[in-house]
Amino acid sequence: VQLQASGGGLVQTGGSLRLSCAASGRTLSRLTFSSVTMGWFRQAPGKEREFVATDGHRGADPAYADAVKGRFTISRDNAKNMVYLQMNSLKPEDTGVYYCAACLPHGYDGSYRQASAYDSWGQGTQVTVSS
Repeated sequence: VQLQASGGGLVQTGGSLRLSCAASGRTLSRLTFSSVTMGWFRQAPGKEREFVATDGHRGADPAYADAVKGRFTISRDNAKNMVYLQMNSLKPEDTGVYYCAACLPHGYDGSYRQASAYDSWGQGTQVTVSS
């Protein structure tokens, strides 16, 4: 599965951005996008990549990092093979490169908060929040 993230940019503190992630590839012709668990991660300069949100697996509730809970919302449009991350009330500490990731339905039963759960990654989109 190929992933293309977009929607990043420069925004002031308190502003909003909506990130998009488009999924494509021959693998999707063999399975339905709704069976793919999607996640968002971010990486700030000099820091490790960290979990942001996942839409959950098989109808489970979405999960969010504590730092973004109540401000970010993950959603998806299965008909368009798209996943979104609505980011509100942005803070300077939200600055970083945001990556979308896909976990294919091969029986993974661990935590979707772990980067190791995901099989495919997008190229990342830069989000910069100015103070």
